[in-house]
Amino acid sequence: MTKNCSNLSRIDHLLIHTVFDVAAAATSLALTIWVYRWRLSENGPLAIEHSGTGYALALISGAAVGGFGFGTLNLWLTELPGVGRSILGALLGAILAVELFKRAKKIQGSTGLIFVAGFSASVVVGRWGCYFSGLEDQTHGTPTSLPWAKDFGDGIMRHPVQAYESLAMALFLAVALVCFARRQPVFLRHGFYVMVAFYAGQRFVWEFLKPYATLAGPFNLFHVLCLALLAYAGLMIMRTADDRRAA
Repeated sequence: MTKNCSNLSRIDHLLIHTVFDVAAAATSLALTIWVYRWRLSENGPLAIEHSGTGYALALISGAAVGGFGFGTLNLWLTELPGVGRSILGALLGAILAVELFKRAKKIQGSTGLIFVAGFSASVVVGRWGCYFSGLEDQTHGTPTSLPWAKDFGDGIMRHPVQAYESLAMALFLAVALVCFARRQPVFLRHGFYVMVAFYAGQRFVWEFLKPYATLAGPFNLFHVLCLALLAYAGLMIMRTADDRRAA
């Protein structure tokens, strides 16, 4: 079992998180560009390339509002101080903002395929920043006696849920890259929605291992957000399939 010998100061927490956040952003950007040049650019311009700066503004503002909004709301519901940040909330906020923008501009089709590898990589790398930041990060799991449990600074051995999420998304990323390499047609049509469904599904499971306040029965705020994303992904896959059959 791994033990954390001392509590991290807030400065240490911010430094660790900043290093991993920068690494996650750099990895995400590099992988996005590489996958685009490797497999996506050869099929002609993507829908996102006709969307203009408004698309980027919607994406960034939606992610910021959703990430900080839902992250802070979860802390408030759990009666914890501070401002929270949630990658799950950021994903949901970005999707809502982009879908509203696309409807206003009458943009058809999925524009998210280009982000599949980059988003997955950002979770794979970024979650280790949460893992090494200790209790201050408020992303630790519930107590457990499993051999891979970790002491995040309070002497209690807990589920390393950050590592669970990182490893789950690393597995998805590996499968996604194989699909890109093989130009798997179903994945090229529905890849973004498949990623959203996988991320929400695995996150839904890990939320049962977190000490957050519940809203209904065993379900916390993030459970509800995961269900919303699963519903979105399922509906969009069905809609895309219907549009293809109609065409």
